[in-house]
Amino acid sequence: MIDTLELTAIPAEDEALRADIREFLAGAMAGRPADQRARSWMGFDAGFSRALAERGWLGMTLPREYGGAARGHFARFVLSEELLCAGAPVSAHWIADRQSAPLILKYGTEEQRRFYLPRICRAEAFFCIGMSEPNSGSDLASIRTRAEPRDGGWLLNGSKIWTTNAHRSHYMIALVRTSGTAADRHQGLSQMIVDLSLPGVTIRPIEDLAGDAHFSEVFFDNVELDAQALIGKEGDGWPQVNAELAFERSGPERIYSSMALAQCWLEHCRAEGINDAQTAETLGEILGRLAALRAMSLAVAGQLARGLSPATEASLVKDAGTELEQAIPDLIAQALGRHPDRPVPPELLRTLAYIEQVGPTFSLRGGTREILRGIIARGLGLR
Repeated sequence: MIDTLELTAIPAEDEALRADIREFLAGAMAGRPADQRARSWMGFDAGFSRALAERGWLGMTLPREYGGAARGHFARFVLSEELLCAGAPVSAHWIADRQSAPLILKYGTEEQRRFYLPRICRAEAFFCIGMSEPNSGSDLASIRTRAEPRDGGWLLNGSKIWTTNAHRSHYMIALVRTSGTAADRHQGLSQMIVDLSLPGVTIRPIEDLAGDAHFSEVFFDNVELDAQALIGKEGDGWPQVNAELAFERSGPERIYSSMALAQCWLEHCRAEGINDAQTAETLGEILGRLAALRAMSLAVAGQLARGLSPATEASLVKDAGTELEQAIPDLIAQALGRHPDRPVPPELLRTLAYIEQVGPTFSLRGGTREILRGIIARGLGLR
């Protein structure tokens, strides 16, 4: 329930990580313009991810026996916050580190843990998520991709869509049907680890309005999986995927996607001496909403640290967070329009144009606004 969100402070030992992270980022991010930094967790740079791994900053919440740092969720929150606010290109490792590794740790076999988790911590294994399907929209329970038992393993057929970084990933964790039909809804669903280099896997990138190709369609044509592909128990895919989505929806990436734009606009205001009341009001609205959302996101991190699975609370943070992310470019565009006599730097214009183009996706990724509000309503006992 929402009343479980409590004000939470980052422990001092985790807060102390910021100095080292900022020092590293000052060198790694030097010279990157705002329109590049605006891509941040959609920016793919395997070398940057390996540099983080060398410093022990991947798999921070995983046990040391699997290559992790055995730190808590607050340590990862600090790292994520610094990376996103700096506009670091984190996309290569992000999904594996954020949700694939915790999922495998919780539900996987010991063999799966020992194979995948150290590779994730070394930035040697990148993962994508296989949930959405053509003609299913956000209704994951209606998926039709199917894995049939075959010769001690599985035979996989079907397709996935809007799969972030599938064309650059080594593995996909796919939600598939292992029994029954789409009419059975949540029953008969399982999660599989799919090696994307296997015969029968075809990946087609999808170019977006901004000219980037982060998403892909993925097709499975008689793909042979071994028995170790199954995560957890057959038929337990629905509760597992909901636990996974709590990790996806609760992080600070759901509130900081427009920060490079906000910072670039502030630099422009300072350089031009723009400090009128309306500009202060715009800044106050952004900072006020951001402060509240950060406190909520930290509260969810506190629940994760206590071993809870805050699906309702995470959905609330994600929904409210994407509203702010989408509001920021509009607020800044209006602020710039109030000063037509002040030339706008090309870097700021490029950054604003990019965020305006990709902004509609903020309320789609990780669950549409309508789906999230349905989850929140159920969590509050309203439906």
